Amino acid sequence: MAKGSNQKLKLMYLFKILMENTDETHSISMSDILLKLKDYGITAERKSIYNDLESLRQYGVDIVGVQRDRTYYYNVANRQFELAELKLLVDSVQSAKFLTTKKSNELIKKIEGLASKYEASKLQRQVYVTKRVKTMNESIYYNVDNIHTAIAGNRQIRFQYFQWNIKKKMELRHNGEYYRVSPWALSWDDENYYLVAYDDTEKIIKHFRVDKMLHIEITEDKREGKECFSEFDMAVYARKVFGMYSGKEERVKIHCENALAGVIIDRFGKDIIIVPDGDEHFNVNVNVVVSKQFIHWIMALGDGATIVSPQYVVDDVKEEIKRLCEQYNV
Repeated sequence: MAKGSNQKLKLMYLFKILMENTDETHSISMSDILLKLKDYGITAERKSIYNDLESLRQYGVDIVGVQRDRTYYYNVANRQFELAELKLLVDSVQSAKFLTTKKSNELIKKIEGLASKYEASKLQRQVYVTKRVKTMNESIYYNVDNIHTAIAGNRQIRFQYFQWNIKKKMELRHNGEYYRVSPWALSWDDENYYLVAYDDTEKIIKHFRVDKMLHIEITEDKREGKECFSEFDMAVYARKVFGMYSGKEERVKIHCENALAGVIIDRFGKDIIIVPDGDEHFNVNVNVVVSKQFIHWIMALGDGATIVSPQYVVDDVKEEIKRLCEQYNV
């Protein structure tokens, strides 16, 4: 058998050919396999390909051979990711605000590489990244990597934080002074990526949009706030916090119409205790971080939801209503 320059890579190229050109509904003949190998500078006999196919099967690749007329056709029947799962990954990348358009397209291209060329074309038809609202901070990947490194190394970080001004320019907050915090978790909330950290100066937990962090540096100082995070559950915490805005955590009682049961469960989970109050209403006590965002979430539910206690939260609602009336000259 003649030897091509890439002969030692024959098995790897065979795997590549099968993964790119076959799936559950598309197969390839032995003749086409030999031709495609030849394009890679590899010559082979049919018998050697049969042996290679068997080696791939033993490795765990689900290769199926089916005879049609006098020709055998081969395909990879099952892959690590099903097409529906790849579509879900593409949707997640598309909807992630914290990813730039460029980085989103790069990731989607890599996801397409997990499918055959036929399935990849189906993924391409659902790509609508260019008109999505996306971050403009290309350093997001490095930010996430630095934060994970700091968490793993039990180290504090320092960074600058910015906001957009009316001229659509980056404007550093705190006059450009560096923030110094102890990173403990990352959370994806409302299509944005947030750092959850402990501020030792103010002795509170704070949140920062990862795509608005600049020049992250890992310091030699060990993290603070261990006692706050010793039993920290990110999923439970996310249910309490609205829009990732900080505030005082409080046990709040809400009076709701029965029709809002699904809304309350979707927000706070099935572990809450719903207490019927008459035939058309119920009461529920939930732990929330009280902020204007929480108050406006309640307001958005209309007359179907009313905060009952504690009184200072009820007073905060009244003050916000008063402020809105003044703002709109009601």
